Amino acid sequence: MGDAVKVSFFVREGKLIMDEECYFYLMASMRKMRMNIPLTYTLEFFQSLFQKDIIEGKGILNGIINFQVFRNSDGVTLSKSSISYFYEVDEMDDILSVFQRPLELDIIKEINVNNNLLSNIRVHSPENIYGGIYAQENDLDDVILLNPNKRIARSTSGNLLFLEGNVIKIPKQSEGAYISPLLENFVTFLHKNNLADTQEHEIIAFESQKAEEILMISDEKGIFSVGKIRNKTFENSRFLELVESWKKSF
Repeated sequence: MGDAVKVSFFVREGKLIMDEECYFYLMASMRKMRMNIPLTYTLEFFQSLFQKDIIEGKGILNGIINFQVFRNSDGVTLSKSSISYFYEVDEMDDILSVFQRPLELDIIKEINVNNNLLSNIRVHSPENIYGGIYAQENDLDDVILLNPNKRIARSTSGNLLFLEGNVIKIPKQSEGAYISPLLENFVTFLHKNNLADTQEHEIIAFESQKAEEILMISDEKGIFSVGKIRNKTFENSRFLELVESWKKSF
């Protein structure tokens, strides 16, 4: 059926971080998909599940838990169906570190992503599959997806931040960007500490070429700097500095 919702949880230095934000995002995503949320799905349930199974059981100190909840086909109607979950963990050095190798992206024009209520949550998306295959076939790391108004929504795996002067522009959720606890935590940190002027914008495709630096934050895969889009190359020093300060705040 492909009827599932995906949310990531984060383990850093043997502890769950941002677990409350991730939990509320999971609940909100399930509500949007009209899923029956079991009464047992409390924050404490997930904290104890991941603590026992992943941190203690598998001895994982740093990683991303990709959690998926799906609707079973056991109800008389979809609205009566029960749900089940599945999760796996990607171990990494530090989920708050920017990956060493900058990414190469391109803008894909032949498909676009919607910008409605369900576009901001991580559900099965044929656009992501198409975009991922297109990227592989063209030796790219990822592609930038536009919405029906030809403005930037997101990449197949995460959200994009564009640094221009002292302003960081981020596509609005109403443009088709993902809701992301990781991104929201980073932006809140920058805002609280007056480290950058972050603004939500409607960003036309061409504006990506005007940015000095671009960062991609993916709840599913981690944090990456973008090194190249078409013939334009980008720096990454200021974003690296900002992410480093954010990391120290934990």
